[in-house]
Amino acid sequence: MRTLFVAASIAMSLFLSSTSFGMGAEDVVKKSQAAFLYPGKDFKARVMMKLINKDGQERIRELTMLRKNFGEPGGDQKYFMYFHQPADVRDMTFLVWKYPRKDSDRWLFIPAIKLVKRIAANDKRSSFVGSDFSYEDVSGRAVEEDNHSLLREEKYEGKDVYVVKSVPKASESVDFGYKLSWIDKGSFIPWKEEYYDKRGSLSKVFTANEVKPVQGFITVMRRTMKNVQSGHRTEVVYSDVKYNQGLSDSLFTERSLKNLPREISR
Repeated sequence: MRTLFVAASIAMSLFLSSTSFGMGAEDVVKKSQAAFLYPGKDFKARVMMKLINKDGQERIRELTMLRKNFGEPGGDQKYFMYFHQPADVRDMTFLVWKYPRKDSDRWLFIPAIKLVKRIAANDKRSSFVGSDFSYEDVSGRAVEEDNHSLLREEKYEGKDVYVVKSVPKASESVDFGYKLSWIDKGSFIPWKEEYYDKRGSLSKVFTANEVKPVQGFITVMRRTMKNVQSGHRTEVVYSDVKYNQGLSDSLFTERSLKNLPREISR
């Protein structure tokens, strides 16, 4: 009888352990990417980036961002960005063709020299226009590029979250050793991400500072990326957010980099 009781207790413990997490780590990450990077068929917003150094000095970047999905969440996407200010980046444009299982194509138009520059795949972790976000942070990283493990469930600022560890499969292609993510159990929005360097030291922290529904989609309206080693941070505010605008495929082409459509620049 005692043996049966112990066996039943162990079985119940395993059952509770497996069901408490609810789903596998990779499923959590896929749902998080769908909620964070893929809501709606397309997306348009005005974006204000504030670059702040450790002494509190600020620089501003203001841009219009467009995004269109091609297929289901987790599939191909295209991004287009037009910079309004400051003067040194005004009229600069950035185009991304993102693919789920291979390196994205990225182009940057530099108006001062009227040059379209192709951004090499190995530059995807470089700083995006001087900010603490990398090119890859802007458009996202494919789920399949990392090994994911579900560490635990806990509360983050009163919200129920999954804590997921993501380790790059090809460590030589990235500048971080692993990432921890605090992902909302209801909306699957990432509330916080911690990036650790290859020595295991905390290097960057992403936080979602304001989240609200827009046209039925949970949207991160304010977000911050901080380089904890340098003290520099980038604060981003989204406004005039619109989904499902019927954006034309022709907007997301190399031609639009130099010949800006009116609906983007206005």
